Amino acid sequence: MTGAPEAVRLRRANDRGAVTAEFAVALPAVLLLLAMLLTGAAAGVTQLRLEEGARAGARALARGDDSAAVERIVRTLSGASASAAVAAEGEWLSVTVTDRVGGPLGSSIPWTLTARASTRSETMAAGPIPAAVAAAAGAG
Repeated sequence: MTGAPEAVRLRRANDRGAVTAEFAVALPAVLLLLAMLLTGAAAGVTQLRLEEGARAGARALARGDDSAAVERIVRTLSGASASAAVAAEGEWLSVTVTDRVGGPLGSSIPWTLTARASTRSETMAAGPIPAAVAAAAGAG
């Protein structure tokens, strides 16, 4: 008796292509998981950039910079697609920055992130809030 028994040879013949079929089923699930992980990482990075942009914008407002300068600072730190809204309430100034999440699924999922930073005006001792900031706060 040489070679493998008949049952072993038949089982090997029936198993051909099983690995390929299992791979074909598992590959989309693995790719979806990878895309979700990358999108989550992109959301985390986007949120950090928005928070840094909002803080820098609030600092600029507190120093008395106009809303155009604040918008430029926010877009530099948060990305060109980010938008900033300036608000003033008494001596408190706030900047709210919003942007969409990028990444593999960012364009198909409408996921918008927001960051807000508030500060007191450093120029209040010298006088009221600058007219440009007050006008931007009224428009935003």
